[in-house]
This record gives sequence, structure tokens and C-alpha cells, in this order.
Amino acid sequence: MDSHLDVTFAALSDPTRRRILKLLLSHDMTVTDIAEEFTMTLAGISKHLQILSKSGLISRQRQGRNHWCRIEIDGLGMAFSWMQDFGFVDRQILNALECIIDDDDSIHSSASKPQSSHPDQSAED
Repeated sequence: MDSHLDVTFAALSDPTRRRILKLLLSHDMTVTDIAEEFTMTLAGISKHLQILSKSGLISRQRQGRNHWCRIEIDGLGMAFSWMQDFGFVDRQILNALECIIDDDDSIHSSASKPQSSHPDQSAED
């Protein structure tokens, strides 16, 4: 159990990976679509996705030429249980964590989010 927690928390420790998870909360995405949200290379994003996949936080599936990513909420199950043991999981704390993540993401996204000319993305922004 401890090694799984280590892998999960290590995966969550990176702001890029947290942002990827947040993107996947709304819908499944291809690796290419995820990469378009960042200024790093496709290879760099792929490394982050590999870490998230090995930690059980996302799953990846190939459909034709596309590699689709999906968030796996159950991947957080052990971490959630561990936090409950310490009394850390109540609604107020979850709300506070969400605010911290949102603040962290807004700092990083304003500095690193590229301007996209992708027609589908302009409708979402």
C-alpha cells in the first residue's frame, strides 16, 4: 500500500500532471489534444502521461491512430482512504484543496498556456 501511495502522491506533486488531470475531468482527450494545451513538446507530455498511467490516475487506449486518455477516479482511492484515516477529508478541506489547485493552475496556465488557433478550443474558452 505504501508504495502505491508514494507513486500516487509523486504523480500528483507535479503541477503539469495536476493540470492534465483537471483537463481530463471534463472529458476524455487524445494525447495530441492534451499536448496542445501546453508549451512543452509532445514527448514531454507523453512522459507526464506515462507517470499518470503507471500511478493508475489515468488510463490510455488506442483507437486507430489516436491514443485516448481518461481519468481514473478510482486511482485516488487509496490516497483518499489514507487521508480519511487522518481526518483530512471533509467538505471544507476538499474545498480548500480545490482553491489551492485552482490558484496554482491559474498561475501556471497564465504563464504557460499558448494561444491556440484550434477551432474547437476557442468555443470552450
